[in-house]
Amino acid sequence: MKTADETKQIYMDNQQWQGKAILLVDLDAFFASVEQLDHPEWRGKPVIVGGSSAARGVVSTCSYEARKYGVRSAMASSVAERLCPDAIWVIPDHHRYKEVSDRVMSFLHDETPYVQQVSIDEAFLDVTPSRINTESPVSVAQRIQQRVAQLGVSCSIGVATTKTVAKIASEQGKPKGLTVVYPGTEEQFLRNLPVKEMSGIGAASADALHKFGVRTLGDLAQADDAILTRVFGKNAQIFRLRAKGQEQASVSVDRVVKSLSHELSFPVDVSERKELLDTLFGLSEKVGRRLRKKGQVGNTVTVKVRFANRQLRSAQEKMELPTNNELVFYPLAERLLDSLWNEGTPVRLIGVGLSGLQYLPEGEEVPYVADKPQMALFEEEHQENDALTEQKRRKLQSLVDMTDKVKNRFGEEALSFARTKK
Repeated sequence: MKTADETKQIYMDNQQWQGKAILLVDLDAFFASVEQLDHPEWRGKPVIVGGSSAARGVVSTCSYEARKYGVRSAMASSVAERLCPDAIWVIPDHHRYKEVSDRVMSFLHDETPYVQQVSIDEAFLDVTPSRINTESPVSVAQRIQQRVAQLGVSCSIGVATTKTVAKIASEQGKPKGLTVVYPGTEEQFLRNLPVKEMSGIGAASADALHKFGVRTLGDLAQADDAILTRVFGKNAQIFRLRAKGQEQASVSVDRVVKSLSHELSFPVDVSERKELLDTLFGLSEKVGRRLRKKGQVGNTVTVKVRFANRQLRSAQEKMELPTNNELVFYPLAERLLDSLWNEGTPVRLIGVGLSGLQYLPEGEEVPYVADKPQMALFEEEHQENDALTEQKRRKLQSLVDMTDKVKNRFGEEALSFARTKK
């Protein structure tokens, strides 16, 4: 039987989120986690990434196993060696860390164009529900955690209505934490936390606040203006608003996403056409679903194939008008695959994407797309050169609209087209 708190959380998760929804995604012990990913024999052992003590190096980061010994980031390597003499030491490989970071950031951009990467292992996302996308921010956070875990590392996520609260929340359950601060509960969540939990309050500022009896964020929210001005100067009221959970800072978009794609690596090389086409259609479904949730359309289809000999080939073609309907752009993806691959040739990876992305104005329908789909899926006869008629376009659109509604309510696995079912 579920506890009262668990029942309350399930109820709140199922309610429509009111107001802003900000996620802070923080990769756990990132450098050390990548090293343990690349060296499975190091898992469960203390790993320290940093410079040599002989060269007066410092710890960049360390695994949670090393942290149990008191090792911390920015600690002198000589001190870390004394605390944890049996640790595995690794020189940082920043190229490799960036490679994994870029993969994770691509996951975040799959969810929303509003991503602000603040470091190699940390980023804010604005996933505020809209008329087009009503999905719970908690569900988005859970999906991100699952995708990051499949990559071989882990992350902790804070979900809240402001950047400051999301950041603080992300620190509460590490590693692999998911802390949700629901709208209206910000002050309650912050009230008893020490002031040092807030970004921007370092040791010196915390000591200064302590001298005035300001020890918690609740104290800070209620402190006299004179005290805050003395400690924070012209930023006094900004820190008060943050302590109340009322900060207004928005997520700064750090790049324009011009394409969206999905790909799959097969555990065993595939050479059968039906399996490749079924996979290609499933990936097309994911691309279309993501674009519709974002209110975006694209006009160029790209298909990528990596063969068993590791050779990588790709092909793309521009459509007459943009779309976000996989039932429209998949037939073109199928033809592109045929231009790249000969039946019987083993394939290791396949991917599909749309580029030339643009936002669809609020309330506007996807434009009429004159392509040449040969959709046996609908048991209709199509001539090779037939354009997609308005009637057929509306039928295709109504089908994806129906699947979106079911998935929005019951989850991504609730419904799929028959050819993607195993």
